[in-house]
Amino acid sequence: MDKELLRVIIIAIGLLVILGIVLWSYLKNRNAEPAAGSPRGRGGKDKNRVHGQADKPTESQNDSEHYAIVPEKAATFDEPISPVELVAASSSGEENIRYADDDNDTAPRFVVPDIIQFSLNAKPGQSFNGLDLANAFNIVHMIYGSLKIYERLDANRLVDFGVASMARPGTFPDPNNNTGSLESYTSPGLVFFMQPNVLDNPQAVFDDFTDTLHLLAVELDGEMLDQENNPLTEETIRLFRQSL
Repeated sequence: MDKELLRVIIIAIGLLVILGIVLWSYLKNRNAEPAAGSPRGRGGKDKNRVHGQADKPTESQNDSEHYAIVPEKAATFDEPISPVELVAASSSGEENIRYADDDNDTAPRFVVPDIIQFSLNAKPGQSFNGLDLANAFNIVHMIYGSLKIYERLDANRLVDFGVASMARPGTFPDPNNNTGSLESYTSPGLVFFMQPNVLDNPQAVFDDFTDTLHLLAVELDGEMLDQENNPLTEETIRLFRQSL
């Protein structure tokens, strides 16, 4: 046989073998692909998945994806919530978490404001005189401070609480300089205020705060009011103290 013809036959046989391998691989992959509509085919569902059960998050998902989705109705608390369900809903970004407790929901805990403010008002149609105020503050050992209000100082000369005047601009005449100004000064009431968050022992200071208020109420014959301008009751005082 001619050598040139033999070379052509060998090349043709090689091409046929390669073509056969490619065709076999194509048919194999096509047979292995699930048909559309089968349990794991395009648009289908996993046959091992429980009907109605959502896909479980994979380990690669972020934690925020696990907890950020809250049913819209659940956030309104209009429908019962299972005892183990936590619902976080707040437009301000703060979490208001509620634990469902069947028929016995606990009342929200009272939160003390950053500034506790009670007041002592003069009786209707009356006012406090400057001299009477200076004498009363002296009895309860309050100091006239640099802000021209009366202050309770601790052992380190730091302010525990203060008392301002309801008369604008909220200051009192200096009791050490001008007695005449005290005689002519009048105020419709006093504002007592303290900041519990900056105190080392807010309960002890609050006790002194309310005791001083009571003593001045007796000395000046005034009416004690709470932060809502309602009569100050022992129940309100106890509520504030327990929350400190």
